[in-house]
Amino acid sequence: MPEHNALVLLYVDDESNPVAELQTPVIFNLDTTKLTDGFHTLKIVSKFDRKEGVKVINFSVRNGPIIHIEGLSDNETVSGTLPLMLNAYDTGRNQSFIIKGSENPRTIPVWVWVIALVFVAWAAFYLVTNFSL
Repeated sequence: MPEHNALVLLYVDDESNPVAELQTPVIFNLDTTKLTDGFHTLKIVSKFDRKEGVKVINFSVRNGPIIHIEGLSDNETVSGTLPLMLNAYDTGRNQSFIIKGSENPRTIPVWVWVIALVFVAWAAFYLVTNFSL
């Protein structure tokens, strides 16, 4: 009986040695914890008889702590001293939920201050016009 399974080689980035050599069909768990954060390439080479197929998949890894910054945007033109609010936290892959540090602290947006100022000005106007003697 002829075998109908293909040999599959998995390469990550530009490595010359495959991370796995498998007979299909198979389920393979790619451990991304061994990869640095950033963009990577998974190259899958299948071999069957004398034919070869190649598939390349680009993916991004983010295992490290998430970094949040407020006060500077990507490609922003700036000058002078910049006050930056920085926060870094783990993605929380564990089963318990920790409230402290689960959200990014942020400054109050300008539009909230404008609405509050308009409301205070209206309230002062209302009090002066309706309750003055």
